[in-house]
Amino acid sequence: MKIRPLVLVLLLVGAFVYVTSFSNFRGVPLAGLWRQSPMHLMEADAQPAYTPEETNRIAVYKRTLPSVVNVTSSALSFDFFYGVVPQKGQGSGFVLTRDGRIITNYHVISLNAQNVAQNVEVTTSDKHTYKAQVILQDQAHDLALLQINAKNLTPAVLSESADLQVGQNVYAIGNPFGLNGTMTTGIISSIRSVQEPEGARIDKALQTDAAINPGNSGGPLLNSRGEVIGMNTLIATGGAEQSSGIGFAIPVDTIKAVLSDYAKYGRVRRPSLGIASLAIGPDLAEQIGLPADYGVLIQKVVPGGAAERAGLRGGNQQAYLGNTPIYLGGDLIVGIDNDRVTSPQDISEIMDRHQAGDTVTVTFYRGSRRMQVKLTLGEAHSVSV
Repeated sequence: MKIRPLVLVLLLVGAFVYVTSFSNFRGVPLAGLWRQSPMHLMEADAQPAYTPEETNRIAVYKRTLPSVVNVTSSALSFDFFYGVVPQKGQGSGFVLTRDGRIITNYHVISLNAQNVAQNVEVTTSDKHTYKAQVILQDQAHDLALLQINAKNLTPAVLSESADLQVGQNVYAIGNPFGLNGTMTTGIISSIRSVQEPEGARIDKALQTDAAINPGNSGGPLLNSRGEVIGMNTLIATGGAEQSSGIGFAIPVDTIKAVLSDYAKYGRVRRPSLGIASLAIGPDLAEQIGLPADYGVLIQKVVPGGAAERAGLRGGNQQAYLGNTPIYLGGDLIVGIDNDRVTSPQDISEIMDRHQAGDTVTVTFYRGSRRMQVKLTLGEAHSVSV
């Protein structure tokens, strides 16, 4: 009687071994399921590690990173109760000379409208930190030149910005939010003039979708050869304090013009016509009754400035363009030397090719009469040294 349960157990064990070792379940050998590994790893065939674009991007980063620095600034100010309050700022910059000349944004070392930082430090890519001397402040172009006591630095290579094209690749390297040595990529989205919150105007600013955040200010915008084509300066955020894909850089030609002035005169001498002006297009010219459908209408002349000395006249009849007050009756500038003038931006570009003290020929309309006058360029007075 005790043999029957034993036989039953043996039969059940045998059936289990058969099913799990030799039988199939829906066409899949259960023995295989029992024995096989739960993971199958797929290995790629041997292939190049990087695409040509990646290879170039990596080369640009390695070549230019030693030229990019971190700039920190600090100062003491007073709060509402005249208590001492420390202020700090942080941005980027890049090396101009092997012996320690660094360029950055003016707003990086100017913590507020009245207070230029009392202490500025520069940290190079090899983690050495140096106290910096501010040797040039150009608020009008939002540029500052620093000097540190360092040798054998790696200077950045400056390109040109006159022939840049919308759509070409660009790279930004800097220290967003203090994250040193960060590289982002994008394209030139547009080339336009913009106004900074502090008032500085950037003519022919390079708009880019390369991610730029607080801390990138003063760092280089590079072309695909790793050459500097601009200085990252401004972001449009729509109210958010981070990148929205719209950043702006000062074009390198503006930077080189400022540096040329400093090399020649020890200060910035940006030339100026000494006028406040209004761009004229066909519709506005027709409404006002001007003799040309393009040009720059002089609103005011700066007392003692180049335009006033040359006999040019500003407007004397107040009117409104929308809600903006304007002045009519002034001279309409349509050309300077051999260049056609259609906007204040055209004048800025012409000024970048000249120095204060140069003589130019201004073509203008006074009423319906077309005239020319020789004008000796004055010096812009919105620059501090």
